[in-house]
Amino acid sequence: MYRFTLPRDLYHGEGALEALKTIKGKKAVVVVGGGSMKRFGFLDKVVSYLEEAGLEVKLFEGVEPDPSVETVMKGAAVMQEFEPDWIVSIGGGSPIDAAKAMWAFYEYPDVTFEDLCVPFNFPTLRTKAHFCAIPSTSGTATEVTAFSVITDYEKGIKYPLADFNITPDIAIVDPEIAEKMPPKLTANTGMDAMTHAIEAYVSTLHCEYTDPLALHAIKLISENLVSSYNGDMKARAIMHDAQCLAGMAFSNALLGIVHSMAHKTGAAYSGGHIVHGAANAMYLPKVIKFNAKNEEAAERYAQIARHLKLEGNTAEELTEALINRIKEMNKELNIATCIKDYEGGIIDEKEFMDKLPQVAELAVGDACTGSNPREINPEQMAKLLKACFYDEEVDF
Repeated sequence: MYRFTLPRDLYHGEGALEALKTIKGKKAVVVVGGGSMKRFGFLDKVVSYLEEAGLEVKLFEGVEPDPSVETVMKGAAVMQEFEPDWIVSIGGGSPIDAAKAMWAFYEYPDVTFEDLCVPFNFPTLRTKAHFCAIPSTSGTATEVTAFSVITDYEKGIKYPLADFNITPDIAIVDPEIAEKMPPKLTANTGMDAMTHAIEAYVSTLHCEYTDPLALHAIKLISENLVSSYNGDMKARAIMHDAQCLAGMAFSNALLGIVHSMAHKTGAAYSGGHIVHGAANAMYLPKVIKFNAKNEEAAERYAQIARHLKLEGNTAEELTEALINRIKEMNKELNIATCIKDYEGGIIDEKEFMDKLPQVAELAVGDACTGSNPREINPEQMAKLLKACFYDEEVDF
C-alpha cells in the first residue's frame, strides 16, 4: 500500500497571494527569514491580507539559512505564548522548514527533538493550528512536502524531519515572489528541484501517481532553468511551478543518496557550508553513475533521457547522455563540478579526508538512503564522496 498526500488547497499563478484574504481564524504567527520579503513588500502584503481576513498577526522574523534547533525552539515559545490558530510562513525553504518544526513544538511542548528525528514519528498535528506555506524560491518545494531540514550546529549535522503531518494545509505558489531571486540562488534552488524530480523518479517508492509529476518537472526544469537564471521571467514563473511539481513527487516517492550526502556534508566542515542545492548539483552526476549499476535504475534514467529527447540507443548510452545534460546545465549555471573547487576551495582537503569515514557513515544512516535504488555501505559511500571531492570517475 502506498500513500499520496498533498496540501488541502494549492493556490498558484499571478495574484495567488491574495488567497490569504480567505483564511478563517483568529490569530496568525507569520514566520519569515532575513529581510528580503520585507524589503520587497511581500511581508506587508501577507500581514495586510491576513488582517483583512480578520486575524490578529504576530511576526517571528530572522530565521537564518539552514535553520537551527535553537531558532525552532524560540519560535515555538513565541507561539505557545501567542496561541495562534494559523502558522503562516513566507520565504525560502529555511523559514518554512523552521516553521514546520516550530508547529510540532507549539502543539506538543514536551516532545523532544530526538523524537521528531525518527522518520514518520510526529504526533498528530492540527490540535491548535493549521499551516500555510508561501515559497519565495523555486527549489525546496517545502510548501507541498512532508519534510523539514533542521541543523544541529553543535553536532554539525542536518536532520531531515519526515512526517505527513507537516504537509501544509495551504500552499501559495505565486510567481511574482520568485522574481526577486538573485541568479546564484536561482541556480542552486533550481538544481535542487531537478535532483528532487530525478531522485523521486528512480526511488524504490515511486508509483503511478508520482512518476508523471517527476517526469514533467524534469522536462520543465531542463527547458527553463538556465533561461530563468539568465533573467527570463516567463521561465522563472514556469520554474516556480516545476519545483512544486517535483515536490509533490518526492514528498510521496521520497529521495535517494544525493540528498543523504548533501544533508551530511552541508554543515560538516569548518571552512563554510556547502549550500544544499549546489551540493545536489555536484553530487547528482556521480550518484546517477553509481545507481546505474542497478538494472532497474539504469532503465529509469534512460526513460528520463528519452523524455528529454537525448540521444542514445542503450540504457547505458542514455544514462550517460542524462549525466552529460546535468553537467552541461551545471556549467551554464556556474556551479562547481566538485567539492574541491566549490566557492574557490573553501572546504579544506585534509579536513574532508579526516572526516570522510564519519560523514560517510552518517550519510548511509540518513533517512533518504532507504529509498535509493541501489544499496550502499559506508565504504562505498566514502568512495563516492571522495569522487565528488576530486571529480573522480565512479566505476564501482
